Formats: sequence, C-alpha cells, structure tokens
Amino acid sequence: MSKLLPFASATLVQSVAFAVAMVVAPGLSASTDLDAIRTEVAKRHDESVKRLQDWIALPSIAAENLNYPAGAEMMAKLAREAGFQQATVINTDGRPGVFATLDAGAAKTVGLYFMYDVKQFDPAEWASPPLEARLVDKPGLGKVMMGRGAVNQKGPQAAVLAALHAIRGANAKMPVNLVLIAEGEEEIGSPNIGQIVRRPEVEAALRKTVGVFMPAAGQDAEGNVTVSLGAKGVFELELVASGEKWGRGPAKDVHSSLKAMVDSPAWHLVKALDSLVSADGNTITIDGYPKPLPLSAEHKAMIAEAAKRRSEARAKQQFGVQHWIDDLSWQEANERLVSQPTANIEGLVAGYTGPGGKTILAHRAVAKMDMRLVPGMAMADSVAALKAHLAKRGFGDIEVNVTGGYDSTSTDASAPLIQAQVAVLKRRGIDPLLWPRNAGSYPGYVFTNEPLSLASGHFGLGNGSGAHAPDEYYLIESTNPKVEGFDGAVMSFVEYFHELGR
Repeated sequence: MSKLLPFASATLVQSVAFAVAMVVAPGLSASTDLDAIRTEVAKRHDESVKRLQDWIALPSIAAENLNYPAGAEMMAKLAREAGFQQATVINTDGRPGVFATLDAGAAKTVGLYFMYDVKQFDPAEWASPPLEARLVDKPGLGKVMMGRGAVNQKGPQAAVLAALHAIRGANAKMPVNLVLIAEGEEEIGSPNIGQIVRRPEVEAALRKTVGVFMPAAGQDAEGNVTVSLGAKGVFELELVASGEKWGRGPAKDVHSSLKAMVDSPAWHLVKALDSLVSADGNTITIDGYPKPLPLSAEHKAMIAEAAKRRSEARAKQQFGVQHWIDDLSWQEANERLVSQPTANIEGLVAGYTGPGGKTILAHRAVAKMDMRLVPGMAMADSVAALKAHLAKRGFGDIEVNVTGGYDSTSTDASAPLIQAQVAVLKRRGIDPLLWPRNAGSYPGYVFTNEPLSLASGHFGLGNGSGAHAPDEYYLIESTNPKVEGFDGAVMSFVEYFHELGR
C-alpha cells in the first residue's frame, strides 16, 4: 500500500491541476481575448464610425419606396465584410430581406434581428442634416451622431458589426455562430417578414439558435438598463370615409353651405371613431374585441420594483404630461402601460387644412391609427372584430386598410438569452430592471410564436434617442462614465457573445 500512495497522490495532483486548468483556462483565454479585442475596437473606432455614417447616408424608407433594393444590397455587403460567410438578399411580395450566417465552429448559435429601413423625415425640422450623420455635442451626454436611423436601429447594429470586425482583427475565436435576419419593412409593420423567416433554409438555421436578439442602445442618461422580456404587438391602419363609398356624401368637395342638405363623410368618420372607445378615449369598446390576459404576479412584482427605482417626475417632464390616465399612481400607470391594448389616432385628415378658412364640405376623410396588442390578443382576430364592429354599427362603408402589423412577444426571464444579458450587466456593476414587455413593438413574434417558439429580446449598452423624430441621435463619445459611448457599446456585444457561448 505504501508503494501505491505516491502514485495515488501524484494522480490526484494531476487530476486537480487538470480540473483547475479546465475551469480557469477558458476564463483566462477569454480575458486575454477581451483585452486584445478591446484594443482592436479602439484602433478601429474611426472606421467603425465612418461605416455608420455611410449607412445612414443611404436611407431605405418603405413608406416612400426609397432605396430598394439598394438598402438590402448594402445590408448584405455589411454582413459579408463583418465575417458572415454567406449573406443572401431574399425577395418578398414587398421589399427584400437579408439572410446571413456566420459559422465559427462554435457549440452554440445565436440569432440576430436587424432592420435596415428607417422612418420618413423632414430636413427642415432637424438641427443637423439627417443624412449627413454629423458628430455634434450634446450637453450632459457628450458627442453624438445625429441622423435618421442613428439609434433606430443602425447605430446599435453598426456596433454589433464593429464587434465582429474587432474579434476577427484580434485573431480571436468567435464564441458563437450567428444567424442574421434583416428586413426592410419594419417601419410599416413588417408585412412580409414571415416570407423571409418561413423559408426552409432560414427556419432550419433559426431552429439551431438559443434565441434571437435585436441590438439596442439600452442605457438611459444615468446609465440604468432595463431588460425587457417582450413587446406589445401592433397593427397600423387607415380608416377612410368617402362620399363615393358611403353613397350619402358628395363625390367631390362642395360648398359648405350645402351641409344643410348633404351628409358629411368627415362627421361620419368622427362618429365611427367615437364608437371604438369609451367617452374618455382610453378604453377600447369594439364589439367582440379580444381581451388581454391579466398580469402575472411575477410581472406585477417587476413593475412594482421598477416604479420604485424610476423617477415619475422625470418621466412626466420627458413626455410633457401632467397627469396619467384617470390620475393613476405611478405604479398603476406602469401596470396599464404593460398590460393594456390601445387604440391610437396618429393623424386625422379631411378637406382643407391650409392657412385661413375655405368653406367646403369635404368628400373624403382619413384617420391613420395604430392598435397595440398584448398577450391573449391575436392581430387577425383584432382586425376581424374591428371590421365586424363597424359593419354592425352602420359604418360598413368605411374602408379598413391595414398596412402591417403582428402579435405581441413574451420570453421567460429564465431563458439563457435573458440570463446572459443579466450576467453581463451585473459583471459591469449594473443592476438591471426586469420589465415584462416594451410598450412599443417589433416583429419578434416570428421567432417567439410557433413553429419556432424561440426566446427573443433586446440587448446593448450605449445611449440614443429621438427614434421617429427630428434630431435622432446615437452616443459616440460619452462624458458620463456610467454611460457607454460607441466603443463601450461594441464591447458590450463582444461580452454578450462570450457569455452566450459559455
């Protein structure tokens, strides 16, 4: 036995050393890789910023049918340059999408959702030309890039591409494989994204992923981060009342004195709109409209915690409001924000809207609307209920033109895609808030719903604001150490890929 002890001891030491190496070496390797990648990110800063500026200079606007297929071709080119071995432009019944894959030989695969389209803009409303993507100083934040699409979504997406360039430039191993889905119609409700995702080769690639995330600038001005577990659904539509279709108003604009004997399509539309909601306009009263699911205890607890940590006064100042609906408390208002569907009038157009008066009876009136949806409500059922309601109430002549939309999304907080976000943030000293779902919308339903049933979310450090509005910006050089600039945002994606690959 005494002869066996030295052998046993040596074996034990070797076993322990091997086990320690297996645990420590990946961490050391990752740390070394991160240092090299961080150096590469800084070295490539100017070229990365220029790449984003060039991207902003080519706006694809679905509502105006502008820069198609040029936008998709640029998206595919950017993917190939970042290391995707294949990037294919996929035609749809509308504007094309892009499907790209990066095979790093890794054990895990992650999905990316990009949009290459942007909202319309009026240069006259901007302090800086929206397509020049100039770097301007923003007090309290630092140097920002101002341009259409800067934060929604080209800035965060460019940071992901910069992360891939830096990883390759540092000769580091990509810790995960990637599947990229990009579309060019998000800003009109993604009417054809299903035609991209449901292609056999695309669906097969997505089935291998641990989930799909959309890059974001996730920090507020104080550096706080909210990890969202979903998003509301939406459908956008026009309601059109016309004398021609109604058969009771004029077929063309006529003198307003004739209102004494001629019906008004504008009033007809107003009455139809009034039937959709309660007297205060805050509760949907459409006959047979789908009902939302109640908030779970888990989600209520998340909202309660968020209400404690977020500033109600700052929110009111930011939105320019003095009261919430029904004078609800801050927590109750947030519960309503998360859990309730909405019927919103984006714009009303009828007759003459220029300077002065023009005494006409308009022959046509249009309401542009968006309807937000929450779990328990399918878009198809909601649209059907709206049409049936109008017909039942005597407004069957009013055209219901749905331009796009999709269902809501939900992902469990325990999903690896979400837990990896929390781990990265906590490692950086950020205590994130968990949030049930964004009040805004994105077409994540194609990933979270059957047949894929994947986790989906948003991630990314950095800051930006002004989506859909003038002076949209994305932070490039931060003066606040708690808020990441462009290079810090790039590194957040590098760290997220590493965490997902563990």
